[in-house]
Amino acid sequence: MRIFSGIQPTGRKHLGNYIGAIRQYVEGQDRGDAIYCIVDLHAITVAYDPAELRDRLYDTTAILLAAGLDPQRCILFRQADVKEHTELAWLLANVTAYGDLTRMHQFKEKSAEQREFVSAGLFQYPVLQAADVLAYRTDEVPVGEDQKQHIEVMRGIAERFNARFGETFVVPSHRIPEVGARIMDLQSPERKMSTTGATELGTVFVLDEPDRVVKKFKSAVTDSGTEIVRRPDKPGISNLIEILAVVRDTTPDAVEKEYADAGGYAGFKEDVGRAVADYLAPVRERFAELRPNEAGLERILATGAEKARAISSETVTLARRRMGVGPPDG
Repeated sequence: MRIFSGIQPTGRKHLGNYIGAIRQYVEGQDRGDAIYCIVDLHAITVAYDPAELRDRLYDTTAILLAAGLDPQRCILFRQADVKEHTELAWLLANVTAYGDLTRMHQFKEKSAEQREFVSAGLFQYPVLQAADVLAYRTDEVPVGEDQKQHIEVMRGIAERFNARFGETFVVPSHRIPEVGARIMDLQSPERKMSTTGATELGTVFVLDEPDRVVKKFKSAVTDSGTEIVRRPDKPGISNLIEILAVVRDTTPDAVEKEYADAGGYAGFKEDVGRAVADYLAPVRERFAELRPNEAGLERILATGAEKARAISSETVTLARRRMGVGPPDG
């Protein structure tokens, strides 16, 4: 089985990124042929600073390695280093329905934020994302719950291409974690934890110091009750239960049972904070060792790109041939 996923290099990585995506990446190394891409081309579809983009790319690379990605057990590369992605995106754009792109929730949300200028790249974001995945004949894409619509679009693109030009692409499936697929903001538990439009106190960053992590959880918004149970009317507590279940490698039911007689939230919130701080500590410490060596990070990305090109070039060559583009021999 081949596993592929991409991660944005923008912003500081937070607990939602870690639980929803990075943790799955590490586990994927033991389940199949794992390929992971840092998608810097996706990052330029909205306003950005070039120098900051490069810094964040190295940050992201170091965090992934610190979390447990092993270049000997997976392929890790930078998207812009493999030109097959952009070529395939153009080919796939011609079997992508305009109406599908206009319905994308992410485009609607981000274009609303970019009122002065909305790039065509942002509109075509799902096509490039489809190229990222389909270029590797991917079976499984580990994603957060918010990416389900994107996976459905790329499945439709693959099916439409195969129906018109012959079997070329594997139609991928998403893999969404049963627990922790959507980590919510600690101050606004009705919305997803994010690096944009969120409060500093509501977002737990992977590189936060332990005391800072605990402080954020102790101040987490909950409700006026005392029961530690998951219910629709208790989004804050429900979020904390899922987080603790993930970092302790247990179940939400087990967490509820353990704290059934807690009689309040204060101790529970502190326990969650300390558990998360301990969970992230090895990553933060390893990151501090890896991040200064940018030349080493570049070597890892370059080696990964060579391996990625060897796979993706075969797929793109086949797609070109099937579409009648370029010389008949490739």
